Amino acid sequence: MESPSTSTFSPDPKTPSPKLLYRRPSSSSRTIYGDRFIPSRSSSNFALFNLPNSTSNHHSTSPYNNLLKSALFGPECFQPSTPQKSSSSGRNSVNATDFLTSPPNCNIFKYKTETKRPLHSLTPFGLYDQLLGDPHGPSPTANSPRELPRSPYKVLDAPAMEDDFYLNLVDWSSHNVLAVGLGNSVYLWHASSSKVVKLCDLLSDESVCSVRWAQHNTHLAVGTSNGKLQLWDTSRCKRIRTMDGHRKRVGALAWSSSTLSSGSRDKSILQHDIRAREDYVSKLTGHKDEVCGLEWSYDNRELASGGSDNRLFVWNQHSTQPVLKYCEHTAAVKAIAWSPHLYGLLASGGGTADRCIRFWNTTTNTKVSSMDTGSQVCNLVWSKNVNELVSTHGYSKNQIILWRYPSMSELATLTGHTSRVLYLAISPDGQTIVTGSGDETLRFWNLFPLPKSQVTVLFSLSS
Repeated sequence: MESPSTSTFSPDPKTPSPKLLYRRPSSSSRTIYGDRFIPSRSSSNFALFNLPNSTSNHHSTSPYNNLLKSALFGPECFQPSTPQKSSSSGRNSVNATDFLTSPPNCNIFKYKTETKRPLHSLTPFGLYDQLLGDPHGPSPTANSPRELPRSPYKVLDAPAMEDDFYLNLVDWSSHNVLAVGLGNSVYLWHASSSKVVKLCDLLSDESVCSVRWAQHNTHLAVGTSNGKLQLWDTSRCKRIRTMDGHRKRVGALAWSSSTLSSGSRDKSILQHDIRAREDYVSKLTGHKDEVCGLEWSYDNRELASGGSDNRLFVWNQHSTQPVLKYCEHTAAVKAIAWSPHLYGLLASGGGTADRCIRFWNTTTNTKVSSMDTGSQVCNLVWSKNVNELVSTHGYSKNQIILWRYPSMSELATLTGHTSRVLYLAISPDGQTIVTGSGDETLRFWNLFPLPKSQVTVLFSLSS
């Protein structure tokens, strides 16, 4: 929730200090105070809340108090004032009122529909979260059953989001910032404040084909339609460098420490060391068609790549030819995910003519299992907190499925997107996923529990 504007509140001098409620009688005074204190409301300072009885209006323009007024008297009785920008920190700050209304002709990452709730469900300090739905729900207890969502807790507009299976336009950073490619622009959505920042605009004849955050800093890689790779420092909104090498669009990216891997429609994978002056340090060849999926293993030793040639390859840190080849998929392989729970376990998903999720043991070079999902597999991601994974789908069901591994039993099937669910990212805490679609929406789902260690701490604190 946005940090509201604050003002110093000094208690009314006529109001007795709470310390007086339990004052011991001195030798010169035998007055005894009880354990109840009923203040004189006529002397209270109601101006802070901008109530009708207030005789002072010096707080009336505070956006925070506007929110309080809206919560108390209803949004239909109050029209928020134009959001104010503060320069106290040297930068523009956006207050919470900005995200309750959408300015004309500017609906990027605004709420698709307003959630209607009765007035009594809105509390001043929980107004924003309750309007959107609390992503984390109630505090967990040791024996409470896990509740899975039936609908997203947040839906944001994403105009001009491409309906293209081979692109990767959404990624969530370790600093809790979502990067989204829309047309020829890249936007950053700060999950902690819902603030939206436009990072860049490409040239008019270019479009964004992929975005990928570096693992532990604020660097963002952007692949473009003309084969260029741009590297941005998002903390300064400054482009650091542009790297050439590809002849066609760059639709897949993956980081391994200071190494950035890029896959292109020109069938090649380039390895870029961002510390080196050269545009790229090695070129991986093997795919016979566009490279649309790339993912490094958690130990950064193996790179998995998928292409529209229906092939899944595994490369090591030094190879320029694949060390493992899997050719059982019968459609393009975009969905790739390494398990964080079992070393060497790799999941891959096939397109419309395949529809299967297949599991591979790269340490023994064997196929583990296969599951026919019934529709095009667009993305896969493992939970870091439990041994489960999520798949998103296109033709013909456009659904999101939560699976328990290794039984591959369906825990939940989520619907809501009206087009293929082509984009998927997971929050840094591992609880929330965001899905993007050609229906030009981003939908947020709270799917996974906290890590067990955090649940234990929360339960202990609530006991």
